Amino acid sequence: MILTTSDCIEWVSGTSRIIVTDHESSPIPEYTRFVCISDTHTRNFPVPDGDVLLHSGDLTDSGTLEEFEKTMDWICQLPHKIKIIIAGNHDLPLHADWYELNHLRCSIAEQDHSRILDVLKGKKAQDANVVYLQDEFHSFQVKEGGRTWSVYGSPWSPEFCNWAFNYTAAEGPPLISRFLISDILLTHGPPRNIFDRTTRRDFPGCRALSDALPRLRPRLHVFGHIHEAHGAHVHSWSKGHVGSVQNSKSSEPEPEPEEKEDISFRPVVVDMLD
Repeated sequence: MILTTSDCIEWVSGTSRIIVTDHESSPIPEYTRFVCISDTHTRNFPVPDGDVLLHSGDLTDSGTLEEFEKTMDWICQLPHKIKIIIAGNHDLPLHADWYELNHLRCSIAEQDHSRILDVLKGKKAQDANVVYLQDEFHSFQVKEGGRTWSVYGSPWSPEFCNWAFNYTAAEGPPLISRFLISDILLTHGPPRNIFDRTTRRDFPGCRALSDALPRLRPRLHVFGHIHEAHGAHVHSWSKGHVGSVQNSKSSEPEPEPEEKEDISFRPVVVDMLD
C-alpha cells in the first residue's frame, strides 16, 4: 500500500516511513478513516471500524457462489459507511471471458456468473453500501456536505499460471493506460518493487503499473496479491516527477517477507485529510 505524505497524521520517530494508528481511536473530524484489507479468501476476521472499507481482491478461494455469499454476508454486516471491493485472480467466474475458456480445468462445478454478480451488486449489497468495481471509476461522499472522494478499481495482475484477470508484460501498458486519475487507486496486483517481494525472493509486481503511478498520483494506492509482502509505504509526489515510483522510494530496506498464514488478515488503517 502506498500513501502520500500530505495525508499523514502521525509519524514514527526516526527514519521510519510507516504510519502508526491506534485502531481503537477515532479519526480527527477533518479526516476520513480508510480500513484496507485484501486476499481474504472467504475468511472472516475482526476488522477495525472506520468510514470506508477498501478490499483489493481475492474475495474467495476459487470463486464459487457459496464462497461469494459467505464473503458478502461478512462484508455487508461490517459497520463502515461505504465498502468498496474488487476481484482478484482467485475470483475466477468474475473474469467472464477467461472463465468461459478455462472453467473445465477448474476443480469445481461451473458457476453462474449472473447469480454471483447479483450477490456482489444486488439489493443486499446496495443496502449495505457495497460497491463492486471492475475497471471502473466511482465517486462517493462519506460525510454530508463533505469531500467527494474518487476511486478507480481494477482486478488485474501480471500473468501467473493462467489465473483469472492475468495479463502478459506486453498487455500491461495498454491496459493500465486506461486507468483513470482518482484519489484512491485500488488494484489487486502490486507495482514492481513495492511490496511485491515473495518468500522465494522474487519480485512479480507490474512494471507498467509502477511506471503509470506518476501520471495517476493517487493519494492512496491499495493493493494485495503477494500475501507475505504486507505493509505500508509513504511516498512524496514531487513537482515534475516523471520517473518510476520505485526511484524515489524510502532508502530503508523493505521488511523480510513473512510466511505466517494470517498475514493477509491484518488490516491497515489510514486516516486521510478531507
